[in-house]
Parts: sequence; structure tokens; C-alpha cells
Amino acid sequence: MIHTSINPIDAVLSTLYNDAKNDRIRIEKKQLKFKFRSIHPSDFDDAYLAISKEQGADLVQMIIGNNLKNIVEFGTSFGISTLFLAKGIAQTNGHIITTELIASKAKTALQNFEEAGVADQIELRIGDAMETLKDHKKPIDLLLLDGWKDLYLPLFQLLESNFHQKTIIYVDNADMAESQFFLKTVSQNSKYQFSSQYNGKLVIITIK
Repeated sequence: MIHTSINPIDAVLSTLYNDAKNDRIRIEKKQLKFKFRSIHPSDFDDAYLAISKEQGADLVQMIIGNNLKNIVEFGTSFGISTLFLAKGIAQTNGHIITTELIASKAKTALQNFEEAGVADQIELRIGDAMETLKDHKKPIDLLLLDGWKDLYLPLFQLLESNFHQKTIIYVDNADMAESQFFLKTVSQNSKYQFSSQYNGKLVIITIK
């Protein structure tokens, strides 16, 4: 008999995506009230805000294909995107710094990383990313922006001095108004070039 084993990362991801699917209707109902007031990060303290499986697979190939090692992620949530990043750096011997504002989400993400066997490759910083990343002085190979959209621009500017010729900036939810403002502002610098994917939901920024 041939025995097959599931990669621990894939096993955790499978569970998380099932949970996210079951959670979707509740979140859609919750969003209805946002028509009558401004939304806040705390409104999503129990929400699965995950990239798609297709995006995750693309991220893994991007990391491996470009030999990306030093990764910074803005917006951990429950760690789904971080686990895809971990699959990639398993092949490049890299390291991930990821940030999450909501402490309860960060706690769950850490448990997921432990269960997947990748906690040693991930540094999770809890709090406002403008504070937790303000002293970052190491080169960034990949910056994944998937947190609060109002912070895309100031966080990009905060970390820009750490970019190099092969840095890739991954902008999720690029079709949202705040993201569009960020992209329009960055596009004024001719050294950056843009590639849109998933019908504009994702934009990849590279350096000319």
C-alpha cells in the first residue's frame, strides 16, 4: 500500500479556507451596517480576510521563481496569506516579518503557524504597522500590502528606503478607492512599473 502525507501547511490552509467559507455569509450581513457609518479595523476582528487559493499559489511561484528571501507582510489576519509565503520561502531559505493590528487575530495566526510547523520562519509583530515597522532597516525582496488600505501609502513611504532593484510590491484589493489613491500617487514616480491581475483586484509593482 502507498501512503501519502499532506504537507502540514496545506492541511492548515484547507481548514482555514473551510472556516472562511462558512464565515462568508455572516460577514456579508455584517457589512450591511457599514453603509450607515465609517468602518474600522475592529469591525473585522473575527473576519477571515483571505487571499484566494489562486493568488496564494501565484505567490508561492513568485517567491520561488525570483528567489525572494526577505518578505514583509502588512495584514496578517489569521495567517492564510502568510502560510503561502511560508511555502515559498521553504524553497528559498527566507524569512517573513508580518504585522497584525488585532491581538486576538495575531494569537490565532501564531497558533496556525505552530500547527503548520513554520513558526520559526515567521516573525509576527502585533500593533500598528507604522510603529512595528518604523525601525526596519533591512532589504525587502517582497512587500505584501493586504491590511488597512488607508495605510498603504504611508507604509510604502516608510519602507521605501529598503527597496532594491529586484523588490516586488504586491498590492491586494487594488480596486478599492484608497488603494487607487495609493497607486496613483506612486505612479507619479517613473521608476515604478505596474502590472494588473485578477481584473484589477491585484497590482504588482516592480522597479525599472
